[in-house]
Amino acid sequence: MVRRRRFKQTTSLKDRLASFAKDARKKAASLPAGAEKDELLRKAGQADTTARAEVWINSPGLQPPK
Repeated sequence: MVRRRRFKQTTSLKDRLASFAKDARKKAASLPAGAEKDELLRKAGQADTTARAEVWINSPGLQPPK
């Protein structure tokens, strides 16, 4: 049986997504206009959207009834 490799993340998902988006935008700024630049900017936007959704999902207003 194959065992899964598990490890603890040292930074939060929100921080990792923000870092990825920042790096993608920085790399896209150095590229000429084209498909690769558009793809990086699209992925950066998706990372921002995911970070906002993650914050919303984990907000205290969405706790199940007790």
